[in-house]
Amino acid sequence: MDTNIQSTLQEDRLFQPPAKFAAQARIPNREALDALREKAEQDHEGFWAEQAREELDWHTPFESVLDDSKAPRYQWFADGKINVSHNCLDRHLAQRGDKTAIVFEGEQGDTRHISYAELHRDVCRFANGLKSLGVASGDRVVIYMPMVPEAVIAMQACARIGATHSVVFGGFSAEALKDRIENAAAKVVITADGGHRGGKVVELKAAADQALSNGCDSIEKVVVLKRAGNDIGFQPGRDIWWSELMEGQAETCEPTWVGSEHPLFLLYTSGSTGKPKGIEHSSAGYLLGAITTMKWVFDINDNDVFWCTADVGWVTGHTYVAYGPLACGATMLMYEGAPTVPDAGRFWKICEDHNVSIFYTAPTAIRALMKAGDAFPQQYDLSSIRLLGTVGEPINPEAWMWYHRVIGGERCPIVDTWWQTETGAHMIAPMPGAVATKPGSCTLPLPGIAADVVDADGNSIEQPNQGGFLVIRKPWPSMVRGVWGDDQRFYDTYWKQFDTQKFYLAGDNARRDEDGYFWIMGRIDDVLNVSGHRLGTMEVESALVAHPLVAEAAVVSRPHDIKGESIFAFVVLRGERPEGGIDKSLTRELREWVGKQIGAIAKPDDMRFADNLPKTRSGKIMRRLLRTIACGEEITQDTSTLENEGIVLQLQGKA
Repeated sequence: MDTNIQSTLQEDRLFQPPAKFAAQARIPNREALDALREKAEQDHEGFWAEQAREELDWHTPFESVLDDSKAPRYQWFADGKINVSHNCLDRHLAQRGDKTAIVFEGEQGDTRHISYAELHRDVCRFANGLKSLGVASGDRVVIYMPMVPEAVIAMQACARIGATHSVVFGGFSAEALKDRIENAAAKVVITADGGHRGGKVVELKAAADQALSNGCDSIEKVVVLKRAGNDIGFQPGRDIWWSELMEGQAETCEPTWVGSEHPLFLLYTSGSTGKPKGIEHSSAGYLLGAITTMKWVFDINDNDVFWCTADVGWVTGHTYVAYGPLACGATMLMYEGAPTVPDAGRFWKICEDHNVSIFYTAPTAIRALMKAGDAFPQQYDLSSIRLLGTVGEPINPEAWMWYHRVIGGERCPIVDTWWQTETGAHMIAPMPGAVATKPGSCTLPLPGIAADVVDADGNSIEQPNQGGFLVIRKPWPSMVRGVWGDDQRFYDTYWKQFDTQKFYLAGDNARRDEDGYFWIMGRIDDVLNVSGHRLGTMEVESALVAHPLVAEAAVVSRPHDIKGESIFAFVVLRGERPEGGIDKSLTRELREWVGKQIGAIAKPDDMRFADNLPKTRSGKIMRRLLRTIACGEEITQDTSTLENEGIVLQLQGKA
C-alpha cells in the first residue's frame, strides 16, 4: 500500500499581483523576493542576524546567533538583552506618539481611539500596578479577558516587567482555565466581570471564581476589569478592580531588560485529548518573526488600518494583534463581538466605518458570511481594503473566489497564510507584490524558512502533487522553545519521528504542485484511509463546497468493516434548510458531485445536514467532536467553547 497521501484535486486558476499593488509594495516583484530568498539560503544564520539587528531595538547587542547545543531547544541571539514592550511602544513615541495605535469597537457599538502615547501610559501604569502586587520577572500571569484594549495592555505590561503571560481564551470553561492556571503555577489572574459576545454577556469572573474554588493554590490576586456591568462575586483581599489598581500609579515604568530567550508567553492547546500543552515562546526571536511577517506578508505601512479578527486567546491574536502591528508602529483595529451581530454585515460595516485597509480572518468566518449572501457586503463601501488574508486552516477554492470577488472587488491580493501556534509567525505565505496566487494554496515558504514535504523516511518528495509530511528542515527565530514543564512531550510531538534529520514535524500533510506551491491537505490525524487509499479531508471538503448549494462542509472518518474507514460528511447548505428535511436526491447529487471532482473512492458514505458546523468562537471546527458524533459515541469533550452548543443535537440527527 502507498503510504503517501494521494491528491486528485486540481486547481488551475492563477492570479498575478495587481500592478498597482506591486508598484508600491515592499517586495515589488519576484526578482526581489528571489534575491532575498537566495541571501537566506546562502547564509541562514547571517540572514537572520541581519534581520534581528535591523528590526529590533537591543539593550545589549547579541554576538551569538544560533546555539544548537541543546537542540531541539534551539536558542537565538542568546547573549543579547531586549524588552518586547519597549520595541512595541517606547521606540515609536518620538515620531508616532500622537498616532492611533488601537481603534476599538465594542459589540454594542461603543468606540475608542488610543494613541501610542496613551497606550504607553496605560501599559506603564498597569505594569506598576502588577509590581505593586508582587509580580516580578519570571512570574506567570494568566489573562482571561474579552477582546478589549485592556487585554493588550495587560499583555504588554507583563512583557514590560519580564513576567510571562498565559492568555486563556474567554470562551474556555472554568475547568479548562483551572488546568492552565495550575500547569503554569500562575501568581495572578487578570479577568473582567464579563464581555459582550453574540448579544449576550459572557460571565468571565464567574468562570474564574469557579476555577479558583478548588485548587489553583498559586494564585495570590485576581484583577477584575469592569466591562459588562454584570453582577459578580468579589473576594476581599484577593480580588481588586482594574481601576483601583491603576489609581495613583506612575505613568512611566522602566522596561525590565531580559535575555533574548526569556519566555515572553505560554499559550496552551485545547487539551481536548489530554492535559493542556503549554507552548513556550521566547522574546527576541518571536518578536522578530512578528515584525518580518507584518512587513513581508501584510506589506504594512504607516497609512494602513490593520484588522486581524482573531481573539488574543489564540496565537494569531498574539502575533497579529498584541505584538506585530504595534512593533511596526501600525494602527490596528480590535472588535469585541461576533461577526453576525446585529446581522451578517457587521464585519463589512466596521471595515467601512474605520477605513480598514488590511483585513485578516479565518476561512470559517468567510464561509459563514458567504452563506449569508452577497447582499450584506454589497451594502457597504469596501474600497479602503487593499489586502485580504486568511488564517487558521486551508481555505477551499470556492470561498477564496468569493472573498476575492465580493470582498476584494477583484483588486486585492489574498495572502493565504500557513503557520501554527508553535511556529510563532507565518511560514508559508505569498508576498502579495511578488507572488502569483492560486485559490487554496499558501504558495511558497518565506525567506529563511526551509519547508519541505517528505515521505515516512524523511526523503524529499520530488513528484508533484504527491502528499507527504510537512517539515521544517532548519531552525528559525520564532520557533517554539518547548512545552512548559514537559521536555519529553516537546520531543515526542515535534522531533521524534525525524530525529536523525532534526526536522521539525508540523503535524500537517501537504503536497507541492508543478510550480513548487504548497497545498495543505489537513492534519496528519485527519487522513482518510479508504480501501487502502489515503485521502486528505480538506480535498473532499473543498469538492463539496464547490457545489453551488453548499456553503460549508466538514469530513471525518469512521470505522468500516470492509473499507477500513468510511467517509462521513457534515454539510451546511446555502440559505435555510427546508422545513421538511433534506430530500435524499440531494445526498445522491452531492455524492456524485464529489465522485466527478475527485473520484469514486472519495464519495461520502454518510451525509448529515445541519444549520452550522460545531465551531469555537475563534472559528475553529471541532473535528474530534464530529468524529465522536459520526461514530455514534458518547460525547466526552468539553463543548463549552462552542459558539452554539445547541448545534450538537442537530449534528447527532436528534433535532
